[in-house]
Amino acid sequence: MSALDLAAELVRLDTRGGGERAAADLLAGRLDDAGLAVTVHETRAGRANLVARHGDDTPVTLTGHLDTVPADAAVWSFDPLAGDVVDGRLRGRGSSDMKAGVAAAVVAAADHVRAGGRGVQVVLTFGEETGCEGAREIPAGTLAPSRTLLVAEPTANHVVLGHKGVLWLALRATGVPAHGSRPDLGHNALVDLARAAVRVHEHDAWPTSPTHGATTANVGMMRAGVQPNVVPDRAELTVDLRLVPGDTPDAAEATVVDLAGVAVETERLVELPLIDTDPARVARVVELLGGGTPRYATYFTDASVLAAALGDADTVVFGPGDPEQAHVTDETAPAGLVEPAADAFRRVLAALT
Repeated sequence: MSALDLAAELVRLDTRGGGERAAADLLAGRLDDAGLAVTVHETRAGRANLVARHGDDTPVTLTGHLDTVPADAAVWSFDPLAGDVVDGRLRGRGSSDMKAGVAAAVVAAADHVRAGGRGVQVVLTFGEETGCEGAREIPAGTLAPSRTLLVAEPTANHVVLGHKGVLWLALRATGVPAHGSRPDLGHNALVDLARAAVRVHEHDAWPTSPTHGATTANVGMMRAGVQPNVVPDRAELTVDLRLVPGDTPDAAEATVVDLAGVAVETERLVELPLIDTDPARVARVVELLGGGTPRYATYFTDASVLAAALGDADTVVFGPGDPEQAHVTDETAPAGLVEPAADAFRRVLAALT
């Protein structure tokens, strides 16, 4: 099976926020048939991580996630689970983020082992989209130490040597309830956080980095109220912060609290470190992947968890998906980049193992 065919098969499996076990089982069969030792860990119902390895020494680990974000068929112009190729594009939710990359990595690892190669590990996870949940649930001691971590996230086959860290921060405000006809007798917590949301959204003085760009803040969710005729006495605002070198979670949180302008309680929902790989340490890998000037991603990846678990592996992000297609309606991926990505992974495995 070609990498593109496998990618199409994966897209046809529904792993929107769950159900990754089906994809893990499919790929476990491919890797087991090639001679890798495969373990599937289902830590939650229907949700599973896969770890496959060949050889006692594991200098290269390939990784990707099996989950996708939701997709509402009512607003798509084609079936989100289409898994077909039209006008040179693989169509469906997860095609770019990141089932094309997973397929390329799996096919490359399987071909490497069939050709007599060793020293390869494949790690496929659930729940990456919601804060690397699956990667964090891999039991200690499961992974073999690795010198190089290749993450097959969407980069349009460009080399990416780092990405921002993440802090998902919840702000909670308290007010005074009252009847909806007498708002003057209460204190509206929703209004407090609505004003805070605008100030956070409009703030333009975040730290910047010459490689990773600027820290960003997205006001992503707000919850408040019980019904229209009650003044909300509790409200919650969730902010997605993406942090660059030189910024810290403490500093970013302090900025958001200051911008809120009212008394708030905070909770860190997700906190993951950034990735910033030394180009000199991975120069050979960059060359094998096709060279070019390294880029830096705005999204986070499982490398935030896995790099340390592998013994501080040098991380390179590289995959055939189109990064601008991640999470969009009518998601597609460039079909013509899938096989070249698999070829690039084969070159790295052949040279480094």
